Amino acid sequence: MLSVRNLRFSYGAAPVLRGVSFDAAAGQVCGLFGPNGCGKTTLFRCCLGLLRGAADVLAVGANRVDRLPPAGRARLMAYVPQEHKPPFPLLVRDVVMLGRTPYLGLLGRASDADRRIVGETIDWIGLGDLAGRPYDRLSGGQRQLVLIARAVAQRTPVILLDEPASGLDFHNQVRIWGVLRSLAASGAAVLCCTHDPNHVAWFCDRVLVMQAGAIAAQGPPGEALSARTLELLYPGVCEPGVAGGTPVILPKAVTSRRGSPGP
Repeated sequence: MLSVRNLRFSYGAAPVLRGVSFDAAAGQVCGLFGPNGCGKTTLFRCCLGLLRGAADVLAVGANRVDRLPPAGRARLMAYVPQEHKPPFPLLVRDVVMLGRTPYLGLLGRASDADRRIVGETIDWIGLGDLAGRPYDRLSGGQRQLVLIARAVAQRTPVILLDEPASGLDFHNQVRIWGVLRSLAASGAAVLCCTHDPNHVAWFCDRVLVMQAGAIAAQGPPGEALSARTLELLYPGVCEPGVAGGTPVILPKAVTSRRGSPGP
């Protein structure tokens, strides 16, 4: 479990995170949801140690991650960015092998165990036919799966993902979320940032709703994404509903304006 209590962070005199507290539990997909500028990316960076916030607790299990060196944090938390462009061409298997970096020896050589883990991960994600292809020549959906495979090969109890389905077609969006559900089923704590409320409603066990650097609501999506919360975040834009027996977030009816916008 990733546990955060009273996390604060400011850029100079401007507060960005205002006493954020939450748990991301093992075996669950936890969505991080909120409008642009609400502090989601800063929260991720503080959890990963890329920014130094102040917190009463910032821990994975019994390990205070804010007191660990980078290699120690990398054995507890893996990160999947929206996009990654390597400085030089790498094969897919080499990108996935980067996930083993926290475990490599002084000479940086991969062991037989590292290569076995990478091979198993590639097969588990379903990338076996792409392992020998250049990463930078793959489609967006394929590249995102490779980045997830890199994080899985890191073998951490917590995985953080920043909008993993952003910009992908619907097929690849569903495929990505299916992999995240499988990761949670394997015992990982998955914390995933997304701007799509329906992805939260369909795929997440819990959701953290952020607004202005604080947690506005948290809990099961059916409770946290209430009409009141959605109106707070996006006034007049959307509301909870049901379609075909499935919970969805629906756009509110748009009232057509009379007259012409022209002169």
